[in-house]
Amino acid sequence: MQVIDNTLVLRTRHPTKIQTNIPSSDIVRKDNDIYTIKMRWDLLTAQRLAKLRMKNIPSPIMRDYKWTGLYAPMEHQKTTAEFLTLNPRAFCFNEQGTGKTGAAIWASDYLLSEGFIDRVLIICPLSIMKSAWEADLYKFAPHRSLGVAHGAKEKRKKIIENDYEYIIINYDGINVVKDAVAKGGFNLIIIDEANAYKNCTTNRWKLINRLITPSTWMWMLTGTPAAQSPIDAHGLAKLCVPDNVTPSKMRFKDSVMYPVSKFKWIPKPNAQDIVHKTLQPAIRFTKEQCLDLPPVTYVERTAPLTLQQKHYYKILREEFILEAGDEHITSANVAVNMSKLLQLSGGAVYSNSGNVVEFDTSNRLNVVKEVIEEASAKVLIFAPFKHTIEILYNYLNKAGITAECITGSVSLNKRTKLFSNFQVLPNPKVLIIQPQAAAHGITLTAANTIIWYSPITSTETYLQANARINRKGQKNAMTIVNIEGSAVERKLYKLLSGRLEAHVKLLDLYQEIIK
Repeated sequence: MQVIDNTLVLRTRHPTKIQTNIPSSDIVRKDNDIYTIKMRWDLLTAQRLAKLRMKNIPSPIMRDYKWTGLYAPMEHQKTTAEFLTLNPRAFCFNEQGTGKTGAAIWASDYLLSEGFIDRVLIICPLSIMKSAWEADLYKFAPHRSLGVAHGAKEKRKKIIENDYEYIIINYDGINVVKDAVAKGGFNLIIIDEANAYKNCTTNRWKLINRLITPSTWMWMLTGTPAAQSPIDAHGLAKLCVPDNVTPSKMRFKDSVMYPVSKFKWIPKPNAQDIVHKTLQPAIRFTKEQCLDLPPVTYVERTAPLTLQQKHYYKILREEFILEAGDEHITSANVAVNMSKLLQLSGGAVYSNSGNVVEFDTSNRLNVVKEVIEEASAKVLIFAPFKHTIEILYNYLNKAGITAECITGSVSLNKRTKLFSNFQVLPNPKVLIIQPQAAAHGITLTAANTIIWYSPITSTETYLQANARINRKGQKNAMTIVNIEGSAVERKLYKLLSGRLEAHVKLLDLYQEIIK
């Protein structure tokens, strides 16, 4: 296949199929049973060829698009954007941290500029509405109008009814304003972390299925397709490419699994091949294939404080402000006050008497689970407070995610054994660690993802803890995920990552917070 000026030239044994779908195409040569056909190279033609499952179809985005925004695209992002523009219904399985949001934004911006779509709805977890999608839209398509549909029902409705070209909304926010979404004129829907729609029996899945039409463009993004079971592919395919899969979930299950007991099913040997065929058209880049990626990617995930946390965070902060008005702020009481705010954000506060008061931290725990499910290998979670570690451990076990805990109270012998097992055994999937217990000399390269459940105040400990996966023997590109839900956490992460001036101290930070 060649592009000469604005003409696409290809060779085929089946000219009738091409001429039926592209009437303007012309046969210019025949060599034995090989036909040379030429046609005008435009986006519509390229899409029709892609629908015929022709290989190596070039998209005019490579010729026409200016790649807007603050940063030039990486090569794998260009290839991903090209693929998306050719496929109205498609999956993007690029690994976490490879920049698939940017690729989707550029592709959709090109389609908007070419008049193929009018409006884009981005559906994603609450934790990445602002930190990923809103931030990246401002980076990559700053000329486009954007609304984030979050908050009270009337506020969301008003934003959707505005004429923004892009609307970002979280999964469960759709149900709140489903009528406005249905009338919103969205002809491209992008679903990020699409595994949330793997089960076609859920209300969430059914709602989206009612909102889309045969002409609706839909791109489903996830780094881990069918991560839990081959059966997960059924719901994804039925929503995005229903022609690829049987309507019956049980029939699909029978095709990819077989029972070994009354309650246990295991994948058939050909399950992976069936899943691959079902989830098409699709594109996938691993971090190792993206040679222009940095070795370590830092990601921010937002975990909004729950209503309970917000209430007591406000009270706690106000008490500290009153205290600050009556007495001189010292580094000692600054550290104590900041620690209380961090504890509250993480879900467990230690009282002056030594008791622990737990708070609803469901938003943060959901983010942890999302990141673990997206990870391509094992995961480390750093959490500064012991009781928070207990909360995490209990939550993950209930969710069926194998985990072990290491705190300062764990003996050296046991700690060594847990580290060794983590490196060489399939389980646990997750190691929850108090940062000070693994800041030096430990190699944990079985993991390539670190989650900071909440920040700490020591830059040295933060960097040393992150280095546990960035050591000799690491075969995968790495991701550091900072979870934030409050002002003090946001500012601390900036301090830890060096984006504030080096002379900024905790005292200055606290004084800034209480203003």
